[in-house]
Amino acid sequence: MMPFMKRGSGILLGLSSLPGRFGIGTLGAGAREFVDQLHRSAQSYWQILPLSPTGFGDSPYQTFSTFAGNPYFIDFDDLYQEDLLPKDAPGLCGQLLDSYPAEVDYYLQYTGKPKILHLAYRHSFSRIRDELEAFQQCHAGWVNDYALYMAIKGTQEMKSFHDWPEALRLRRSDALKSATGELQSEIDYHVFVQYLFFRQWEALRKYANDRGIKIIGDVPIYMAPDSADAWIGQNILDPQKRVAGCPPDYFSATGQLWGNPLYDWEALKKTGYDWWIRRIAHHLSLYDYLRIDHFRGFEAYYAIPAEARDAVGGQWMPGPGMDFFNKLREALGELPLIAEDLGYLTPEVFELLRATGFPGLKVLHFAFTPDGSSIYLPYRYERNCVVYTGTHDNNTTAGWYSELGGDERSFLQDYLGGIDEGCVHWQLIRLAMGSVADVCIFPMQDVLGLPSSARMNRPQTSQGNWRWRLLPDQLNDGVACRLAHITRLFGR
Repeated sequence: MMPFMKRGSGILLGLSSLPGRFGIGTLGAGAREFVDQLHRSAQSYWQILPLSPTGFGDSPYQTFSTFAGNPYFIDFDDLYQEDLLPKDAPGLCGQLLDSYPAEVDYYLQYTGKPKILHLAYRHSFSRIRDELEAFQQCHAGWVNDYALYMAIKGTQEMKSFHDWPEALRLRRSDALKSATGELQSEIDYHVFVQYLFFRQWEALRKYANDRGIKIIGDVPIYMAPDSADAWIGQNILDPQKRVAGCPPDYFSATGQLWGNPLYDWEALKKTGYDWWIRRIAHHLSLYDYLRIDHFRGFEAYYAIPAEARDAVGGQWMPGPGMDFFNKLREALGELPLIAEDLGYLTPEVFELLRATGFPGLKVLHFAFTPDGSSIYLPYRYERNCVVYTGTHDNNTTAGWYSELGGDERSFLQDYLGGIDEGCVHWQLIRLAMGSVADVCIFPMQDVLGLPSSARMNRPQTSQGNWRWRLLPDQLNDGVACRLAHITRLFGR
């Protein structure tokens, strides 16, 4: 199968990391300016993290809905310019959120953002009712359940779908139909917020595409336990209530205990994988390409008993395999998916990847084992792959290099023909750019040569992650010109 991605390069940067004055990246001017910088840097791709509303640990991989958008990303300046915020809103925005911190303060977002969005709701809801009804009809497959879930969640403390009263779980349609007063107002509010998010997202995507930038989205394989998806989807979840994770690996000696409910793949198969088809169709409508997380879980997945304290005692269970992807193709046509095929890999995982034809991932941080056996060494690449210096789960390249053991460092030095310690990040970028891989993607932190303090995520930890932000003027003309030069040099 011929590669479907044009030879090019791009940047990995989550929306939360964009610069801007509201304490977190938004879909407004900061995002458009970043697109302009990508264009000036001769980049073709912008890879983001999942866009959904963040839950436990502020992780974009633990979200209240796989379909919904994160309200934190809604830009207030754009709302104000469109008269979706009242005239006194700029003062309130400034009082609550007008800042340029180097890290996201999620508590400030949690307490401050809804106040302003409720102000927009009261100001605009009745004037745009027709647009809201059209949006609601277009997204009826998820937005009503999500809005009800969030409205009730706002009045009750619940951590997972197991906490919800049985009557509410089984009668959500009746609850929607009979909702009145304050509950109905909260439901309408959450629909309104989703309308704002997708209105701004569609505008940003068009802005990027018009400038030659394709957006690579990201979808987690699992739903979060605290989510509308798990609440309404218990019929497709593992009846033994086992949870997801991965065995001991590079990142953790005790494995990773993610805690997400696992799927009942037999039950899903009986539905023709209907929920997954709707999910993938939704995400493909938002992005140009879609990275599907934890691809190896479709060949076999790691099941951990619900009561376990770590991931050591899990076991591998068979996934849906090629039958799943065949059904997706039958329903949706050719799939512009990228397989995140990292972790514990077996011949069966490689065979599934070959059968799908999707490009897999190569990560240079994993390449330099002293015995030279790593599959991530560039001379072993095929064209149909996406190579990274590191991912959002890795240390920055500068931080990674500072922690390399002596044998790995010697092998790296031999492979590169010498190391410039002050520019090792550019040496790895050059190595990826010069490879045969159709696409290479670099975390923004690596382009800037930032240390470990700029790391985005530390797997198996739930605090202090997902906070790093790009500061104004960090991606300056000098960096952009250097990136553009090496991009053009290697025909990207």
